[in-house]
Amino acid sequence: MALSTEEFDMRFAGLDQWSDADFLTALWEGQMRAVASVGPMIEPLARAAAGIADRLLDGGRLIYAGAGTSGTVAWQDAKELGGTFGWPEDRTIVLLAGGVDSAPGVFNSAEDDRDAALFEVNRHNIGKHDVLIAVAASGSTPFTLGAVQAANDAGALTIGICNNSDGALLSHACHGIFLDSAPEVVAGSTRMGAGTAQKAALNMLSTLVMNRLGRLFDNLMVGMRAENTKLQGRAVRIVRHIAKCDATIAQRALEKSGFDIRCAVLMVRGQTLQKAKEILASVNGNLRAALEYKG
Repeated sequence: MALSTEEFDMRFAGLDQWSDADFLTALWEGQMRAVASVGPMIEPLARAAAGIADRLLDGGRLIYAGAGTSGTVAWQDAKELGGTFGWPEDRTIVLLAGGVDSAPGVFNSAEDDRDAALFEVNRHNIGKHDVLIAVAASGSTPFTLGAVQAANDAGALTIGICNNSDGALLSHACHGIFLDSAPEVVAGSTRMGAGTAQKAALNMLSTLVMNRLGRLFDNLMVGMRAENTKLQGRAVRIVRHIAKCDATIAQRALEKSGFDIRCAVLMVRGQTLQKAKEILASVNGNLRAALEYKG
């Protein structure tokens, strides 16, 4: 199978001798092409997000799978969901070939270990309520394909993101997302264009999923964990904006709620902390629904 991500683009012949400015311009243009490749996938990403949200609302877990650069990009998206949206870590799993802490040599060779992927899917008891998002630039990485096939067999919803039009990942996953990021400026270096396209697609996909789960209000991160001074200041501003109160009242409500933004908003609106938690639990944590609650 010919991989577009491995092609030698002769436009960049002699790249090692170009001026620094021309060299960086070529890389910059490659990054712009990579981001642009996500545009044609807006509708497929939206359909995938709807399917993911349905499974997660039903109690499922979100699993990311990948190897090499693609796995690292997937891992980064996964690890940011807790702090940004308050998504629980015990409902997020990352299947990274060789493991997150693997040595460089193991990190590269582990992508060929299909059996390791099957073992991990079985070990985590991945099933019909779960979602697996698999990322591979080539679309043919054995570890990643193995994870998708095992997850399919277990009844999980699978999403495959790759940068080659004939990548097996596209046909094996329930939702195939093809990112036409073009041959790399530095031939085969998928940490560049392909990696950028993958990161943009994953950022967009997971953010839409979290919105469908009610973890945004307007464009505000109401599920955010306010774990440092900067984020606590942001939490105060969010509560002020939604609850239409001053900073002192917002701060007091946040402190009483353990800096739970959604509870704090409901408390400013007159609910006790316990009642705020009960209302949010009844509407899957959706603040807009909680504010309209009539029970």
